[in-house]
Amino acid sequence: MNKGKPFFDTNVIVYAFQAQVPKQQAALDLLAVGGMTSVQVLNEFANVARRKLGFDWAQIGDAVAAVCVLLPDPAPLRLQTHVRALKMAERFDVSFYDALVIATAVESNSAVLYTEDLQHGQRIEGIQIRNPFLLKPSGPEQV
Repeated sequence: MNKGKPFFDTNVIVYAFQAQVPKQQAALDLLAVGGMTSVQVLNEFANVARRKLGFDWAQIGDAVAAVCVLLPDPAPLRLQTHVRALKMAERFDVSFYDALVIATAVESNSAVLYTEDLQHGQRIEGIQIRNPFLLKPSGPEQV
């Protein structure tokens, strides 16, 4: 199983591919440690890379392949995950897509979810939410 492996949300992966932004190095450092992501996150990355980063389809394919080297075997999007996410969205008052990421992290047995979309420090069904881009006196939060 993946017990304890961190789970990465879309924004961490997007920042890793955004040159000249302060959050890029923190994202790269986190991804280099390895962990988990999901097919949903890769889909969201492809959408953002095309619309906001201006990547062409070949660049998107290369980027996704690079992510999969660091985060192999992305978690699939399954019906049971979808159903769990619907309940979580209502219970925790988060967006459906955030709930889908949380549900997938829970089902992947991850201990921590790195994202800037949720409340830093919050615990949801055993998952510790961390915003890796919060600045501390010594720099961004470390793994």
